[in-house]
Amino acid sequence: DRLLAKIETRITDLGLNGKISRLSLMRNINDTVKNELKRGAKTIIAVGNNKTVNQIINSLSGSAVPLGIIPIGEENNSIARGLGIESIDQACDILSARLLARLDLGLANQSCFLSNATIANQGTIVDMSDDYTIEATKTGLIHVLNLANQKIKLPPKVKVAPDDGILELVISAQNKKNLFSKSDDQSIFKIKKVIISNPKAQLILDGAVSIPTPVTIVVVKQNLNVIVGKNRNF
Repeated sequence: DRLLAKIETRITDLGLNGKISRLSLMRNINDTVKNELKRGAKTIIAVGNNKTVNQIINSLSGSAVPLGIIPIGEENNSIARGLGIESIDQACDILSARLLARLDLGLANQSCFLSNATIANQGTIVDMSDDYTIEATKTGLIHVLNLANQKIKLPPKVKVAPDDGILELVISAQNKKNLFSKSDDQSIFKIKKVIISNPKAQLILDGAVSIPTPVTIVVVKQNLNVIVGKNRNF
């Protein structure tokens, strides 16, 4: 409560006035956002973490109304960091500056993601096209990236940008060199569409939402207006 009061005071001092909707188990985010859009909301601000952002982008997808983010907590806020938003105070200043970017979204069946979709390697089949599929045999993770994530280390030459109309498919497999050292082997592909199947594992969207497979993932170009920071990673 003290943290939220601090945020409300800060945004008021910056002249950012608007309606505050507090969410609960009985209050649906999708319905809340849709109702505010009908009432003429000019900006929707997500105060929370990746899960909050993911739920809101699925309501805002295709709309001209911008999304702003104020991250709460250190964990599960990779989306905010990827957009150049590192702290609450910085987020409020970024909202005031209102630098807009039109970003792509990943679409996994009917669910959107802004950052990434992730699934375990083992048992997963990746259908790249009508010509071939990929199945990893070693322990690791498969990522479909739209926005760069600090925890997913990539070679310096690989740039992930959420405004280029392309997704990056990253297949990481654990390579045990010996008993005392290990490294990850990576295969990286630029894609616009992929089908991922695993009967025993679910696909995780934005580190927050799980959906069953098979899943068809495509990129939806320039589908969301987002307020970003100058120090964003694209």
